[in-house]
Amino acid sequence: MPRLSISLLSVLLGVSLLTAAVGQSDAKAALTRSERCINLSRQFDEALETHAAATQVSAAKALQRKGNRFCANKKQAQGIRMLANALKLLGVTPNDPVQ
Repeated sequence: MPRLSISLLSVLLGVSLLTAAVGQSDAKAALTRSERCINLSRQFDEALETHAAATQVSAAKALQRKGNRFCANKKQAQGIRMLANALKLLGVTPNDPVQ
């Protein structure tokens, strides 16, 4: 009888730990489009410091401004695409968990 209760407790503990881990991974993946806009814009600002000598900096900055306008005007999908393209012009891979 004690073996059965120890085994049952072990299984319950394992299931609860697994459930907690799955819940945390879902929370990380569930970014809103607004948060993705903010993250990509921040990534662009950081990339601009290290890739200031890129040949298409002015075109990348124009795309960033356009992307930020889209994000501010509730058109986040277009803004995300613009910001990702701006990063690509700098030679940086967008750090976007959904892409």
